Amino acid sequence: MRKEEKQAIVQALAEQIKSYGNFYITDTADLTVEKVNNIRRKGYEQGIAIQVAKNSLIEKALEEAGIDSEELRGVLKGASTLMFSETGNAPAKLIKQLRKEGDKPLLKAAYIQETAFVGDDQLNALVSLKSKEELVADVIALLQSPAKNVISALQSGGNTISGLVKALEERG
Repeated sequence: MRKEEKQAIVQALAEQIKSYGNFYITDTADLTVEKVNNIRRKGYEQGIAIQVAKNSLIEKALEEAGIDSEELRGVLKGASTLMFSETGNAPAKLIKQLRKEGDKPLLKAAYIQETAFVGDDQLNALVSLKSKEELVADVIALLQSPAKNVISALQSGGNTISGLVKALEERG
């Protein structure tokens, strides 16, 4: 591979790292082409981009993207496959699903919201992480809960909001 080709791969990887914000480094060594294609297909269906690259190119892409993590560089040994996703826990869920069929892919590391998670033992923690959308929904539900309780209490006491508004208008 020529230097220009390597630089193009580094640039493309760095752009993916920056645009997605979340990525996983996995070990898919010794998997058949059929199994790797199956992983790619399932990833595509779930909005996960999958890229196989040499460790030296991944390391340069991390530098290019401004990620200075000794922990991530430390896992770049053997075969490495990158999984990119806008949802931080989506690749973890995919890996967990794939592990029901076999012992790979193994999680080497994940980089989510500027935090590095290293080691396959982090997989369950990553699966349970909530996405930004899930957190927003939880906050909205928490904010709506007190209002629903007030309305429910008023209605169960024979009062309605319109009756309450009418009573307040009469007072003031």
